[in-house]
Amino acid sequence: MIPFNKPFISGDELRYIKEAVESGKISGNGLFTQRCHQFFQERYGYHRCLLTSSCTDALEMAALLLDLGPGDEVILPSFTFVSTANAFVLRGATLVFADSEPHHPNMDAHQVAQLITPRTKAIVVVHYAGMSCDMAPILALAKKHQLAVVEDAAQGIDATYEGKPLGGIGDLAAFSFHETKNVMSGEGGMLVINNPELVERAEIIWEKGTNRVAFFKGEVSKYGWVDLGSSFLPSEITAAFLFAQLEHLDEIQARRLAVWHEYHTALADLEEKGLIRRPQLPPYASLNGHLYYIEVLGEGKRQSLIDHLGRADVLAVFHYLPLHQSPFFEERYVGAPLPHCVRFSEQLLRLPLYYGLQAEAQQHIIATIKDWAHAQL
Repeated sequence: MIPFNKPFISGDELRYIKEAVESGKISGNGLFTQRCHQFFQERYGYHRCLLTSSCTDALEMAALLLDLGPGDEVILPSFTFVSTANAFVLRGATLVFADSEPHHPNMDAHQVAQLITPRTKAIVVVHYAGMSCDMAPILALAKKHQLAVVEDAAQGIDATYEGKPLGGIGDLAAFSFHETKNVMSGEGGMLVINNPELVERAEIIWEKGTNRVAFFKGEVSKYGWVDLGSSFLPSEITAAFLFAQLEHLDEIQARRLAVWHEYHTALADLEEKGLIRRPQLPPYASLNGHLYYIEVLGEGKRQSLIDHLGRADVLAVFHYLPLHQSPFFEERYVGAPLPHCVRFSEQLLRLPLYYGLQAEAQQHIIATIKDWAHAQL
């Protein structure tokens, strides 16, 4: 079976983990955590980075930092993973879901204005497949209405919007280093703080609501409980694993992009025949090779293709189920229909894409898809 994903291993992970263990500090915020922070701040110009145990943790930190609570509204896409929404529901905020764009799963930025009310406090964008949301109209609305902007950049490492790195545009951003991501640490994440006014409190929330970071910097003589917080920082073992991956980021990206482009070129004729739609890269966005998806056109056709691939020992998967139609939220949803989100949830199919996907295996996947397509004509 050709898997949907196979994590990249650089070969240095165990060596760095051993180094972290031998350092005598493995509980977090040690040498490798600082190396990871420095990598991201120097490479992408982020103001402040804080590693977390997951992207979910980073989003929950963002919700705490924004002081969201009952009565506050947060605008976000319905086509996203549940963590994007859960972080804000946990604070008691009301979710206001936006539809996807007609030709891309990202939130339609031009629909956001009509969703803003006096209770709106934040706009949360998701850069699906590592392709940027249209940020200019969102930033303009945020400035006009004095709203915070949070980037869910779980899939967005090393991608850009008009040349600016994703994660460096909003007030806050969250990244994922789950094993399905371009670089990973099994589980893991990071909060990026681009608004300098939020840095000091972010460090407190990160350290269980204490000013422990300030204590270790020598800024206070003792530390104590000063705010809300939780145990968001990962161990040095996680950070060491991640750093071994970051050192190979350019190599990883080059390979993943090559796989992406091979799919895109090879499947063009099926789009011309009206059987599928390939992903469309917006003119303001860049690729990072995170995932390759197609829309399988026609009722029941996606499952037909999944079954056909499965019989050829290829695992392909789909996501997301619309959050506004989820069992948890459906009865609470009072907004307008979100037809593009629903369409993507019914038609989108993700193909295997990972560093170690061999050319022969990829050609087998492509040939299997074309074999299926031939039977549809």
